[in-house]
Amino acid sequence: MVAAFGASAALAAPADTLGQPSLSALTVIATAPSPALEPTAAFNREAAPQYDPWQGVNRQTFAIGMGLDRHIVGPIAHGYVRVTPMPIRHRIGAAVYNLGEPGTALNDVFQGHAGRAATTASRFVINSTVGLLGLFDVAAGLGLEGHYSDFGQTLGRYGAHPGPFVYIPIVGPLDLRDGIGRIVDLLTDPVALLAGGVTTPFGASRSGLTVLDRRATGDGAFKALDDATDPYATTRSAYMQRREFLVRDASGQTAMLPDFDAAPAKP
Repeated sequence: MVAAFGASAALAAPADTLGQPSLSALTVIATAPSPALEPTAAFNREAAPQYDPWQGVNRQTFAIGMGLDRHIVGPIAHGYVRVTPMPIRHRIGAAVYNLGEPGTALNDVFQGHAGRAATTASRFVINSTVGLLGLFDVAAGLGLEGHYSDFGQTLGRYGAHPGPFVYIPIVGPLDLRDGIGRIVDLLTDPVALLAGGVTTPFGASRSGLTVLDRRATGDGAFKALDDATDPYATTRSAYMQRREFLVRDASGQTAMLPDFDAAPAKP
């Protein structure tokens, strides 16, 4: 993976089932493509700690990551968008998301959410068969909406604190808890265990398409970063808010926002 992928994951809202991003400026509460986890839950943003004791080093590695994106990853993603029609990009995004469903189901089990795990497992079976290897999200049409779970979220669900923030050029924004979670997810990913890791042709193709798809769908967030007063602080804040939201969601602590478009009640 590349640094740009990590940054785009922190700044872009979850992709929908077709792989199309849903952005909400730079205060998005949204890392990994997850069609159902739109930022519709209210929480105290001050609760997301901005613990960054290694800020000096992090800013340097962030600059390296953005340089890689500006000169290498971004141009590749832009070329991919230019030569690949949008319907095909959506199908690729859906297939990439589908391959992550078994890992989400596994973490649902770890978190004690049997219903979510069953829904996610059903989605994977339906979309991998009727949906032609995940190219089409047939399950969503049957009322089985997707969501995202990872082991960092699982650790947070049981009270593990995020720890210090760190930016790694090859990986992107992380904190100590999610860094450990990322390693566990890589080692326990059911699809990777069955089909082979990144050293196999399938694993390498999957990793490359994942990076390419997420960078392409997160392009709007990167453009918005250009206008940010402090791109590093913006990336850090978006990442930590998203992770706080995911942990609260796993813990059942989220509350729905009111419908601000609803007509006011008559006196």
